[in-house]
Formats: sequence, C-alpha cells, structure tokens
Amino acid sequence: MGGMDLIDIARSLRQTLDPLTFSQPVTHVYNPLHYAWDNHCRYLRRYGQGRKEVVFFGMNPGPWGMAQTGVPFGEVNLVKDWVGISGPVGKPRREHPKRPVEGFDCSRSEVSGQRVWGWAKDTFGTAERFFQRFFIANYCPLLFIEESGRNRTPDKLPVKERKPLTEACDDAIRATIEALQPGYVVGIGKFAEKRALSALKDLDVRVGSILHPSPASPLANRGWAEQATRQLGEMGILET
Repeated sequence: MGGMDLIDIARSLRQTLDPLTFSQPVTHVYNPLHYAWDNHCRYLRRYGQGRKEVVFFGMNPGPWGMAQTGVPFGEVNLVKDWVGISGPVGKPRREHPKRPVEGFDCSRSEVSGQRVWGWAKDTFGTAERFFQRFFIANYCPLLFIEESGRNRTPDKLPVKERKPLTEACDDAIRATIEALQPGYVVGIGKFAEKRALSALKDLDVRVGSILHPSPASPLANRGWAEQATRQLGEMGILET
C-alpha cells in the first residue's frame, strides 16, 4: 500500500475485508466504507491531505457514529455542523432492527464521538485549525453486532477471524502513517495504541494513547476532555 493516498488505502482495505466472514455471536457486520463511502471520501479529501503532526486512531465504528455518517467518531450533529461533512447514506447489506442506519437523519447521539469532536471544537475553534495539525482515523472500519444488538469489539473475535482482520487493518494503518508522515500516533484507547505499536514498529514515529471516551468507562465519565488534554500535554503534543 506504500505511496497511496487515503482514498486508495480505504478502497484497498474495503476490498481486502469484503471476503471475510464472522461467526456467532456476531450476526451482522456493517461496513460504512460501502454504504457511506461518499461521505468517507469527502472527509478524506477535505482533511486527509498533506502532512500531519499527529494522527489519532480509534478502534472501530460505533453504531450511532461512523456507522451512520462514514466519519470516524462521527456523531451526527458535530460531523454535519462542525466537521462540515454531510450527504446521503445508504444501508448495510443486512441491517439489524435494533441498529438501523438512518445516516444524518439519525436522532441518536454517540457519546464517544460527541466527546472527541466536542473536545476538538472547544480546543481549536474551527475544524480547519484542528486538521492543520491533526487527523482522526479508525483502525478497523467494521462494526460487529450480536443478535441482541450489542456491539462486539474486534479484540473479542476468535483468533482465526481476528488474524486476517488485523493483518489487513495493520497494513492500512501503516500505509496511512506513510501517507501522512506524522511525528506522533495516538491511540484513542489502549487497543488502538497496541495495534499501532505492532503495525508501526519499524517506522520512525512515536506512539502513545489517551483515555478512550466511551461512556462505559467510569474514568472517561469524569471529565474526559480535561484528561485527554492533560495526557496530550504530557506527550508534548499540546500546551496545557
């Protein structure tokens, strides 16, 4: 994947992941690189050009975030009003009745996305100012849903299913870093940091992490933005 731009990398990753199959308890797999492809490309085209100082990586889409908008951590209102991306969104091949894809008509708000993009907005003011230095991507573009409607994160998949997935996603994260040439890669959560350390071990880039903003984390519910700012300050990325 060396020498590719971010749209080429995403297209190649989509193609590599298409034949993969996943077993129970996963019953539905959403790939927004298919049904929200146009919005994903708008995001990459507008903000994924040129060199970045820092690239943030999340784990995989949330049901009310990237699964709706095609943008990582893509909470509907902030993506539309602050990031400035919107447009029609299709449907996954098989839709879970408890996890409908309604695109920008979705009335649910993803807390993780609200926290990440809300922090960027409060810290930098404009999207242009944020993206001059930073970029946000997801390690894996697939959302895994169990019959109950519950998410299953990629780290909980059986080894035989996880291995080809991580190989493809490792290649894509590496190609993304080669394209954007940041000095720092920051995992949003420990899973993303661990995958970055593995995939980028021979590249000249520093890898760290910040607390994941999930509402399932009691720590994140106690002032996530302040903690993320402090952690980035300790890495020398932000002045605090």
